Amino acid sequence: MNTPYKFIATVLTATSMTLASANLLASGTHDHKHEAEEFDALTNEFGSYEPGMKAVRTIEVEMSDDMRFAPNVINVKVGDVVMFKHNNTGKMMHEFVLGTHHSLDHHAEMMKKFPGMEHSEPFMAHVAPGETGMIMWKFSEPGEFSFGCLIPGHYDAGMKGRIVVGS
Repeated sequence: MNTPYKFIATVLTATSMTLASANLLASGTHDHKHEAEEFDALTNEFGSYEPGMKAVRTIEVEMSDDMRFAPNVINVKVGDVVMFKHNNTGKMMHEFVLGTHHSLDHHAEMMKKFPGMEHSEPFMAHVAPGETGMIMWKFSEPGEFSFGCLIPGHYDAGMKGRIVVGS
C-alpha cells in the first residue's frame, strides 16, 4: 500500500476507534450502587458509620433538576441509624453529602476549584439520573446538621437541606 493510502487507512481506523470509544462512554456504565456501600468505621462531629449497622428507619429523599431535595428538613433522634434512599428524578447527576453547615460550604468551594475531584465517604451518595442510591448513617449527637449536592453550581442554586437531631 503506498503512503497516501496508508495515511488514509490510519486516519479512518483511528476515527472509527475514537467514535466507538465515545459511543461506549456516552452510553454510561452501571457502576453506581443500589445498596449502602460498606466502608471502614468512621466517626465525626455529625455522627458515625460502622459496617453492619442496621437501620431503625428509612428516609426517602428526592433529588431533582430544580436543584432541590424533598424533603429539605429531616428530623431524627439521637442514636437513630437511618438508611437514606436517594431517588434522582432528574436528568443530571446529583449527590447527597451529610456534614455541618461549615464543612459543606467549604467542600462546595473546593468542588468549584476541582470539579473533577472524585471521592467516596460513608456520608455521601452520588446518584446518576433516574437511579437510586443509599447511605446508612448514625446520628450520635444532638444538633442541627446539613446535607447538600456539592456538584459545582447545585449547592449555590439551593440544593441543600437541614437535619435536626433531637433527644
